[in-house]
Amino acid sequence: METVVLIVHVLLAAAVIGLILLQQGKGAEAGASFGAGASQTVFGSSGSGNFLSRMTAIVAAGIFATSFILAVYAKNKADSVSDAGIPSAELIESQAAEAAAAQEAQLPALESSEPAAAPAESDIPKAD
Repeated sequence: METVVLIVHVLLAAAVIGLILLQQGKGAEAGASFGAGASQTVFGSSGSGNFLSRMTAIVAAGIFATSFILAVYAKNKADSVSDAGIPSAELIESQAAEAAAAQEAQLPALESSEPAAAPAESDIPKAD
């Protein structure tokens, strides 16, 4: 069923692209005064604007509906497969706490807070 919805979604997207490309721009009415308006009689006296606008709106509503259905399918698939998704925030926080505890256990505890003593002069080799 998901594949059918996806195919319909792709076809609707192609239809919207085609419908938008068929529509005329705002400045297209200027050509009608020079005789270019005769080609609009195929769609009636109002021209193709009203028909194409309505069809674009209908196809766009179909795209919204199929997008919503595909989102529901994706959510259901993500819920059913718990290991193959983004880990939850609780899991990330618990892993970070475990890593911090393990790191603290590996660090040696310093017995004294005194800084290390400088080497004595007799320990430093002298150049002859």
